[in-house]
Amino acid sequence: MTFTTRKRITSAILSVVMIAVAVVCAVPLWYIVINTFKTIPDMNANPLGLPAEWTFENYVDAFATVPIVRSLVNTLIVTFFGVAIQVIVGALAAYGMILRKSTFTAAVGAILMVAFVVPAQTTLIPLYRMEAQVGLVNTLAGLIVIYLGGAVFCYFLIIGYMRSLPFELIEAARIDGAGPLRIFWSIVMPLIRPILTTVVVFQTMSTWNDFMNANVFISSSDLRTIVLQVYNAVGQFSTDWPSFMTITVLALLPVFVFFIFCQKWIVAGLVAGSVKG
Repeated sequence: MTFTTRKRITSAILSVVMIAVAVVCAVPLWYIVINTFKTIPDMNANPLGLPAEWTFENYVDAFATVPIVRSLVNTLIVTFFGVAIQVIVGALAAYGMILRKSTFTAAVGAILMVAFVVPAQTTLIPLYRMEAQVGLVNTLAGLIVIYLGGAVFCYFLIIGYMRSLPFELIEAARIDGAGPLRIFWSIVMPLIRPILTTVVVFQTMSTWNDFMNANVFISSSDLRTIVLQVYNAVGQFSTDWPSFMTITVLALLPVFVFFIFCQKWIVAGLVAGSVKG
């Protein structure tokens, strides 16, 4: 068997395996989406098949009975401000670590590493008590503050990318009299744009889909995020599953479109950071 033949066989086997994995991953999504166009009897009779009669009643009822728009606005607010501050803080922290290498910055980096590996669930009670003392529980501002902990993740991604930057530009800017903040905004930020885009996408998806923090820190129905509306669509004794899946689709659709639109920048940001110069 020649090398070319073995390569073709390997490629064919890999293609078959990848198609099978893609089909397995696509089945749950198909199940959710297709059942939003069915009635309950139709879904029970044929869960994976096409609807016997297509209906948009579930979508009409979802907007009529559930404050979908308000929940989407709440989620958009906490996601936008939470991610924006996370990325800015993470980028500034990484810049400071790279600019001033010392024993102090090394110690801070070690502390951040320890904080990064601590499970988030272990900090919920202390965080809740701290926010309750300053009146931030059950507010969107308080939820945004909780999400700022994601700045540590941003920091670790960005600092790895910053190490590949040509620091001759920074030294030249220093010689020309530019201060640290001027260098950061005018030189460093444009250079790290690929990894910033990647971080924004990751954190946007994480914040938008977060359930644990929103469920703990938000109790008012007017402040619920879209993920909490999905959770509340499940009844205690019975559930209208087509309606539940409809709300699920409405919750996933914005972030799904966002990911599809930004996926090329995710790959570009991760690959660019692995090549110096």
